[in-house]
Amino acid sequence: MAAGRCGGRPLLRALLALLLAAGLGPAASASSSPRAGSPGEPRSRVQVLSGSNWSLVLQGQWMLEFYAPWCPACQQIELTWESFAKESEHLNITVGKVDVTQEPGLSGRFFVTTLPTIYHANDGVFRRYRGSRTLEDLEDYVLERKWEAVEPVAGWKSPSSIMMHGMAGLFHLSGWIRQIHSYLTGTLGIHVWISYAIFISATLLIGLFLGLILVLISDCLCPPKARYGAETPAITKDNVENALLEEPEEAAELSADDAEENADIKDLSDGEDEANSSADDSEEDLALGKESEEEDMEDLSEQPLVDSETESTVRQRKSQVIDNGL
Repeated sequence: MAAGRCGGRPLLRALLALLLAAGLGPAASASSSPRAGSPGEPRSRVQVLSGSNWSLVLQGQWMLEFYAPWCPACQQIELTWESFAKESEHLNITVGKVDVTQEPGLSGRFFVTTLPTIYHANDGVFRRYRGSRTLEDLEDYVLERKWEAVEPVAGWKSPSSIMMHGMAGLFHLSGWIRQIHSYLTGTLGIHVWISYAIFISATLLIGLFLGLILVLISDCLCPPKARYGAETPAITKDNVENALLEEPEEAAELSADDAEENADIKDLSDGEDEANSSADDSEEDLALGKESEEEDMEDLSEQPLVDSETESTVRQRKSQVIDNGL
């Protein structure tokens, strides 16, 4: 590869993109750009794109470079890119460039995280060019239609998508904040930490304001339920008369219900009393049965004694009669 990249690791790409958009390079101003050209030089065939005319890349075939004046790798391919633009008529292609320090919105729209970054566009379909940056390789990429083998950028990441519109606005905001910070610290001479405190306070106030707007919108779209007091009907004379007429009927119904409940309770108590009395009677019968059984057992035990006594008396009488006869 003819030139290196001016970029960080993949984890730092988003931060680098914001830094590029804010113009934090060592020489970010356009006056220091080596590509500005002098009055005696021939006019460049490279078309400069900005936020106002970037939609031109949505039509036809383009090769677009994102660069920064302070980037060494961008400076190394400057002549190659100019030569490539001179051959653009034979290649039936338009060659363009974007200065990310002057157009932070476009760098955010294309999500530029490394420099230089080159895109190929064909009727609004974008592909990232990752090949060598020599003139021969660039021409072969177009002539041999090598771009057809490259996977295009996903629809949601396309520069014309709604998401990338929001990303462009975010990068515009970052550049605007950087300009305000430079004005506060440079022109007005305010300390850096005071400038940070101003931005923090402004962020909190804007957040509170946006939160209030969201609450109001949610209340309008989804109004809360009406309160109990608003739902209760107004008390009128007819309502009062109807209530008075309904009260005796309700009282009569309640008394009838109470009478039925009392009758049911009485029936239950009578049933319980009968059950208790029957249980008592059965217990008394059992006790009497036990006593009769005990008496029978005593009679049976006494009967052998009586029989033995009668036998002895009969024997004595017989013996007396025999003695008298003798």
